[in-house]
Amino acid sequence: MNSKLKKIVMAALFAAFACVATMSIRIPTPGTGGYIHPGDAIVILSGVILGPVWGLLAAGIGSAMADLIGGYFIYVPITFVIKGLIAFAAGVLYQKVGKTSKSSYIAVILGGVADIVLVAGGYFLCEIFLYGTAAALASVPANIIQGIGGLIISAVLYPILLAVPDIRRVAQEAKVQA
Repeated sequence: MNSKLKKIVMAALFAAFACVATMSIRIPTPGTGGYIHPGDAIVILSGVILGPVWGLLAAGIGSAMADLIGGYFIYVPITFVIKGLIAFAAGVLYQKVGKTSKSSYIAVILGGVADIVLVAGGYFLCEIFLYGTAAALASVPANIIQGIGGLIISAVLYPILLAVPDIRRVAQEAKVQA
């Protein structure tokens, strides 16, 4: 299988993983109508393994699909942009910081930090226009918790995924394209 086709297949798999991880475990957040989920870990790892552009597409599409299927229609474009930006940031950080095995792991953690900032900040800004400042502020703590969960889960899954030869190869190719 050629490299580009393998990248497309891997991106489709990561989009499906992001959707399933977002929908599989939902912890409702009181007062916001939202929920905390492990999908952010896949969003971070999409950028790390696929690179910024392919990661953006996989994470954005997969996460937006979870909102579409889950009935959160108003969030579909918002989620596409925010989750896509997280994967993009995680991919760029991985390419710039992850020069060694140790620094690659640090880059994944930095991607998790970017996730916390972009999820809490991005949804806050969008929800100001949807629901007002008070309601938008109410969602920030849950979004921070979700981001921390994504950071922890992605840090745990990263070495496990790299143990798969095809995934390791795609991640190495994405790092070289920086």
